[in-house]
Amino acid sequence: MRLFVGLDVSLAKTAICVISEHGKIMKEAQVASEPEELVRWIGEQEGIIAAIGLEAGPLSQWLHRGLSEAGLDVVLMETRQVKGALKAMPIKTDRRDAEGIARLLHLGWFRPVHCKSVSAQEVRAVLGARQAVQQGFIALEMSLRGLLRNFGLKVGSISRGRFEYRIRELAAGNPMLETATEPMLRARASLRKELAGLERRVRQLAQDDPVCGRLMSMPGIGAVVALTYRSAVDDPARFISSKRVGPWVGLTPSRNQSGERDVSGGITKAGDVNLRRALCQAATVMMHRGRSTWLRTWAAQVARRRGAKRAMVALARRIAVILHRMWVDDTDFRPEIAVLRAA
Repeated sequence: MRLFVGLDVSLAKTAICVISEHGKIMKEAQVASEPEELVRWIGEQEGIIAAIGLEAGPLSQWLHRGLSEAGLDVVLMETRQVKGALKAMPIKTDRRDAEGIARLLHLGWFRPVHCKSVSAQEVRAVLGARQAVQQGFIALEMSLRGLLRNFGLKVGSISRGRFEYRIRELAAGNPMLETATEPMLRARASLRKELAGLERRVRQLAQDDPVCGRLMSMPGIGAVVALTYRSAVDDPARFISSKRVGPWVGLTPSRNQSGERDVSGGITKAGDVNLRRALCQAATVMMHRGRSTWLRTWAAQVARRRGAKRAMVALARRIAVILHRMWVDDTDFRPEIAVLRAA
């Protein structure tokens, strides 16, 4: 008998539901969220394990890798689709969620998600650490500005290098303000030092990677954007066409059509939010800075027709498609090729 196994993963325990090929619940259990424990429990079941499904999440890729190495057929299921299907249940528990995942797996009504390689996850960890330190650094600066603003002391527009001197200058002569700002300034200096080290590491990773070097041949694509794109896509062969990358990132318009109504809305915002943000930042840089290319000219024409915001999104989507094609074809960006064709 073919069995379909649904896993609802949490930090400590994983709820398991096993249903048969006829849709009957065969067994339910709770096991520790460890690959070895899950492999042992699944191996004890009588029948042929047709597939194992789990929702994509923080622990999912680690568990997916452990189960796959044990020779089991494991599928990562898209979070948004699973959440929409389970929302119909009036009572939500881990047990019912595991049953719902198993039934989605049995019916085939799910969208598989690519499990990233270990190297891609490691790069994403470095980028995540850089982003966290950067956000803490900016939050400290904003807190210092707000703290002094209560006393009518305005920092104003100032460079990062002179920020610490400016804060001490404004707080001078007030012992309480000096007591409040000094620990924050020391923390800011420490974060700035760590951020500089992470920035150097990110640039070194991009320089050592030939794929990132090729991606950075496009104007506006720096080390952070190249590494973010490289680690998010991971395997370019999983897209049968470069045009599929735009919808996967969530940069295509949403649509709601029913009967006589047909409404096109904003972008879908599906997929990796960090990649989408990085592509939009690259598009903004390309539109306002750097050398002129056929891609920048195209974006300027779209901006005149549809506005700057839509042009930025359209350019970000096109950048994602072109970067994938450059990666697959192993070619650098050619800024003059489209101009020559137009001429």
